Amino acid sequence: MALQAALLPSTLSVPKKGSLAAAVKDTAFLSVPQKKLQAASLSVRTQVATAPVATPGSSTATKDGKKTVRQGVVVITGASSGLGLAAAKALAETGKWHVVMACRDFLKTAKAAKGAGMADGSYTIMHLDLASLDSVRQFVDNFRRAGMPLDSLVCNAAIYRPTARTPTFTADGYEMSVGVNHLGHFLLARLLLDDLQRSDYPSRRLIILGSITGNTNTLAGNIPPKAGLGDLRGLAGGLRGQNGSAMIDGSESFDGAKAYKDSKICNMLTMQELHRRYHEDTGITFASLYPGCIATTGLFREHIPLFRLLFPPFQKFITKGFVSEAESGKRLAQVVSDPSLTKSGVYWSWNKDSASFENQLSQEASDPEKARKLWEISEKLVGLA
Repeated sequence: MALQAALLPSTLSVPKKGSLAAAVKDTAFLSVPQKKLQAASLSVRTQVATAPVATPGSSTATKDGKKTVRQGVVVITGASSGLGLAAAKALAETGKWHVVMACRDFLKTAKAAKGAGMADGSYTIMHLDLASLDSVRQFVDNFRRAGMPLDSLVCNAAIYRPTARTPTFTADGYEMSVGVNHLGHFLLARLLLDDLQRSDYPSRRLIILGSITGNTNTLAGNIPPKAGLGDLRGLAGGLRGQNGSAMIDGSESFDGAKAYKDSKICNMLTMQELHRRYHEDTGITFASLYPGCIATTGLFREHIPLFRLLFPPFQKFITKGFVSEAESGKRLAQVVSDPSLTKSGVYWSWNKDSASFENQLSQEASDPEKARKLWEISEKLVGLA
């Protein structure tokens, strides 16, 4: 997967007029026939071009010469489906945001955006494979060469392999769930912090998706296997699996469901450590959220068929916790843009009336010492220390 994504030409992700057609000429090594790509390029050309009225992120002026608040630019990872796509659509429809859809599969994302009814010029698609740290660095380089500011970053993409009993690994050799959900986003957030700091947008935000399953102070968080990072010995050992553990806590046996839950604890700890280290000096808002149980999302595609069949009605009629993808997308869009949600270091949730509130994290998910240790180990693993 990482190798295939690494072969995707970086020129596809530079939103300059005509660049896609030029890039198609250099795609003979892809598994997609060149003629098909050329045909596809006609349908996505306007979708990877910048907005026709103004360059994304540029300031505009009224007839009397007064400047207005410019259109914001938000990067959303995993925006080709589910929550990420719903949030991208919700933000783009306001006309106040240009969405950079950072995804692994360029053509899939183009088709998804078109299917969702996103307007031409309201978004840009850029290639990003979080299972490759080189791809993360390439994305950052491509984004900067595109000349857009960065006003908000949403780390949304995730891998969930609940039935896996043997680990798979990223291009850099790390267990896949933690490598994508935590380490890839950790590097992305760190590299783009400078871009957020340079933004002149009124409210700059960095958002990392959390999960109720990573919080052991909730009913859902106590369903086995429970999340728990232990002393982080497995992470410190590199999550290699062969000469050590592929689990963060150092467990000998691999459990895909626990690996996912552990990665979400890492996400929430990272958000809080970013807040402690950078909020006061930069004014950037750092936040996490749980938008509700999106029982129909593709995140559950690797679960057993019976679970996929019964889980949605169970959430709708028994727990009453079901949230549609559209509603969850609006909630994520709120955290990106709502003036009332600017408080930093917060884990947002919503009540049954869809009103937002500051939720409480579990003791482990809010442990400052564990967050510091996680930060230091993660820096080493992604090559920042």
